[in-house]
Amino acid sequence: MKTYHYIVKGIVQGVFFRHNTKEAALKHNIKGTVKNLFNGDVEVYAQGPEEDIVEFEEFLNAGPRLSRVDQVIKKIVDSTEIFEDFKALY
Repeated sequence: MKTYHYIVKGIVQGVFFRHNTKEAALKHNIKGTVKNLFNGDVEVYAQGPEEDIVEFEEFLNAGPRLSRVDQVIKKIVDSTEIFEDFKALY
């Protein structure tokens, strides 16, 4: 299974981005993590079926109502880790 790494830039902290990302992940059957970074960006790791990843990415590009997503940087990473659920990290 592929592991996707995203960096989401914009107004993405203090606007319930992690909470909404977790809800979107659960809705789309995505496993992984979401975490605020010290520079104001949000980092996401995601694993799931390709069609679900596509829908999850639509959420990441739009963000929740109070956010403003300026850019989403996506990479496929080599990882042997298999996520069992989706967690918001602090």
